[in-house]
Amino acid sequence: MKLFITVFLTIFLAEIGDKTQLATLMFSAQNKNKFLIFMAAALALVTAAGLGVLAGAFVQNHLPLKYIRLAGGVLFILLGLLMLLGKF
Repeated sequence: MKLFITVFLTIFLAEIGDKTQLATLMFSAQNKNKFLIFMAAALALVTAAGLGVLAGAFVQNHLPLKYIRLAGGVLFILLGLLMLLGKF
């Protein structure tokens, strides 16, 4: 259950106010069928998450965990620096 809560909160907080949420807001403001917009957006997010899980499983099966952690750490540091510099 701890893993579920950690993943949920991480993804939820990362998605608040991002391009996906803004696009969903715009579609919802322009169309009356809110349920259809919700279902399409939810399916898109689930599909994208599924692709991430599949990619993670592939990487896990082909690289040692220490290299995966190193690559993840380097990527997050680079993204953080790019954000601080206003390049991302």
